[in-house]
Amino acid sequence: MKKIILASGSPRRQQFLKELDIPYEVVLKPVEETYPAHLQREQITDYLAELKATPFAGEIPPNCVLLTSDTLVWHEGKALGKPKDAADAFAMLRSLSGKTHEVITSVCFTTNDAQGTHHCITKVTFRELTDKEITHYIEKYKPFDKAGAYGIQEWIGHIGVTSIEGSYNNVMGLPTHLICQFVN
Repeated sequence: MKKIILASGSPRRQQFLKELDIPYEVVLKPVEETYPAHLQREQITDYLAELKATPFAGEIPPNCVLLTSDTLVWHEGKALGKPKDAADAFAMLRSLSGKTHEVITSVCFTTNDAQGTHHCITKVTFRELTDKEITHYIEKYKPFDKAGAYGIQEWIGHIGVTSIEGSYNNVMGLPTHLICQFVN
């Protein structure tokens, strides 16, 4: 099994690797997460996952694999990333209320010799949420570090998600089945 260099500060992604007994270390390098406006859906997450690997070019030790990833919510023809503030989070959750959206995560595996990117798409449906529920969630859980302004594993997921089609772990930010296919 190769050692993973995880280029993510996400506690959820780190916890997944721990639970999978995959040896890893976290190494963070800054990158501006912007993408060309013409990209759509998984093109965006593929691009950003690969972009996050660029600062590591030529620096990956032998027998190690750099793991970079990106998650977004695709809804009504547009990407919902992390909210800027409470008003943005409210607008995102209001738009998701009573509808189905897609959560897309791309995972990029990079060595000094090769790079491969894979993505996973999960459909998530919310029941109609009240303004009071949305406000409570934002005030208590502060979902500003989450694509689409929610964590499915948190209160809003427990009370609001009525169906899911695809990988639950993908919605949490890391399609673990893709990781296991690569490292084993």
